[in-house]
Amino acid sequence: MARAYSLDLRERVVAAVNSGQTCRAVAATYEVSVSSVVKWSQRFQTTGSPAPGKIGGHRRPLLADHRDFVLAQIAAEPHITLRRLQSELIERGVAVSFGTLWNFVRREGLSFKKKPAAKRAGPA
Repeated sequence: MARAYSLDLRERVVAAVNSGQTCRAVAATYEVSVSSVVKWSQRFQTTGSPAPGKIGGHRRPLLADHRDFVLAQIAAEPHITLRRLQSELIERGVAVSFGTLWNFVRREGLSFKKKPAAKRAGPA
């Protein structure tokens, strides 16, 4: 992910726009895009600073609020498919992808192999 432009550059750009120059002229002078000049000026007008907002961060898992429901469904029917779990969540108004559900089950340690390695057939 790219880094944000320095605060010094942002402040100089906003100062140039506030002095009366056009956004296009300022963009050409400082070799940044016109959209950056406009966004930094708007941010300065609304917040008082052209400083960048927070980049990145932690996203809370989508199924955190529905953990008890999913675990209860799996406990009631241990061989339930993920597609069926997905459709039951959709009926409850929770639209999640198959991958999201798979990640949840894996994080909870509920995925398993049908045949453990010890019980598999050996080499021919």
